[in-house]
Amino acid sequence: MAELASLQGKKLRVGRIPYINCYPVYRAIDRGVVPAPGEMITGTPAELNDLLAAGELQVSVVSAVEYARNAAAYHLLPDLAVSCDGPVRSVLLFSRRPAEELDGATVLVSASSRTSVYLLELLCREVWGVNPKFAVARAEAPDLDSLAGLPHDAVLVIGDPALLLGARGSYPLRYDLGEEWKRWTGLPFVFAVWAARRDADPDSVKAAHRLLLRSREWGLSHLEILAEDAARATGIGVPACLEYLSGLDYGLGYRHLEGLTSFLRRLASRGMVRDGTLAFLSVA
Repeated sequence: MAELASLQGKKLRVGRIPYINCYPVYRAIDRGVVPAPGEMITGTPAELNDLLAAGELQVSVVSAVEYARNAAAYHLLPDLAVSCDGPVRSVLLFSRRPAEELDGATVLVSASSRTSVYLLELLCREVWGVNPKFAVARAEAPDLDSLAGLPHDAVLVIGDPALLLGARGSYPLRYDLGEEWKRWTGLPFVFAVWAARRDADPDSVKAAHRLLLRSREWGLSHLEILAEDAARATGIGVPACLEYLSGLDYGLGYRHLEGLTSFLRRLASRGMVRDGTLAFLSVA
């Protein structure tokens, strides 16, 4: 197989996130349906961001903000992302008061996803007109027990813990950040992209990209199986997992790029990232 031949002797280290939102891209590889594109390294979004920046990974899923912060060192892999066009269901602000009343309030955020935190900051300042005090929660994946001892008015929770906490109804108000972005801009929101270091072997990266696309193709055609896997991993019901996975988009088309560019330009205008330019890997 051409992809495997390209990887021989040039094995890449490839980052992967364990959250169920990435199952459609990785589970075919986990199941042996598609060959692994390299040595698979599992970590939180923040960990993978740091590893790719340090050259410890050659290819990885990374947050959209991380790509923008290091765009000079990376190429985007075409047609591969995690995005939503409306509710995302796993990036949620749980609050004890309306968002418009959070000025000066304490909002806990996770250090594991810079994109979600930056999106929340934009929504607070440009949509809700508030300036909260952001504090990093000690736990990467906050649960009710860890939150109980932390004074706060609202908390941003991402990934599988957001799905679990959302099902428990412990806070009177809940804001889905994907839905809030869609209401504000009318565009999809891209939370994560796949990037390759520019100093990585290009043939190996292209081969890895093809394998990731093949794995995604299998995953999207077997969402029922993935929902069962996700339910076993999280304790969330199969129907809820299937609804969640079906509501996400794993492509990177024109409208996704429009949404991503809009987000990065808004950040750049506030000095939160240096540039909003996108540079793609050539697959010719």
